[in-house]
Amino acid sequence: MKNITNEEMQALIDKAVAGDKNSLETIILSVQDLVFNLSLRMLGTFQDAEDASQDILLKMITHLSSFKGESSFSTWIFSIAVNHLKNYKKHMFAKFPLSFEFYGEDIKNGKIDDVPDLTQNVEKSILEEELKLSCTNVMLQCLDTESRCIFILGTMFKVDSRIAGDILEITPEAYRQRLSRIRNKMADFLREYCGEYGNGKCHCANRVNYAIQNHRINPAQLDFTTAIPTETLVEVKEAMEDIDGLSQEFSFCKTYQSPVSLKEFIQKFLDGTSFSVIKNA
Repeated sequence: MKNITNEEMQALIDKAVAGDKNSLETIILSVQDLVFNLSLRMLGTFQDAEDASQDILLKMITHLSSFKGESSFSTWIFSIAVNHLKNYKKHMFAKFPLSFEFYGEDIKNGKIDDVPDLTQNVEKSILEEELKLSCTNVMLQCLDTESRCIFILGTMFKVDSRIAGDILEITPEAYRQRLSRIRNKMADFLREYCGEYGNGKCHCANRVNYAIQNHRINPAQLDFTTAIPTETLVEVKEAMEDIDGLSQEFSFCKTYQSPVSLKEFIQKFLDGTSFSVIKNA
């Protein structure tokens, strides 16, 4: 989230609710990357994250007048986004759920040597990086929705336990305990199966063609390696414990700018008749 003070944000909200389009645009631009990256980690694919981000941003706009400053604006946005994403059922992994057991079995027994070269003349090192970043998101889908949300808030966004507890409607102590268990579970899986960060047999370089064959990456559409990175999204940390080094050991914290198509959707909304409806609500 862009560096805007609470006082500045409240002034922008007051103007936006009164019908000032430039203020509303500033508010949206300040949170769109946060919303997109949270959606991407929760849902697993760029297309699903973009669709959900549109829904969340529209929900934020239509409820903007209800923000009373009782919490920080970033906490309010997290609450809207988390509640939407926890109940979001239109994404690919809701239709085809994963588990650590399934993922581990595929690593052990997938016939990676029987697959021909499918790289389509794309440099293999690029495809390896695409697979590694994609794998990060896929592993998150092995967690149940609540656990995934806790892990993302704690590991990627480093949300303070008091704030996260409020968002998830659990006590800070319960949040810290659950986050520790989930991080340990993820770390155990990485150590057992991942040859890049643990002692496992899975190496991205050996699984590129297998991943292409199974539609996990697409040489013609490299979502992760072609996405534009962004700086730290939001600073809501106050005293969150550094439970382990998992964030640094694996690529859970890489963040991206919102896709151009999402920015175009926002601009089209602001320029269209829909904004007039919101302004006059």
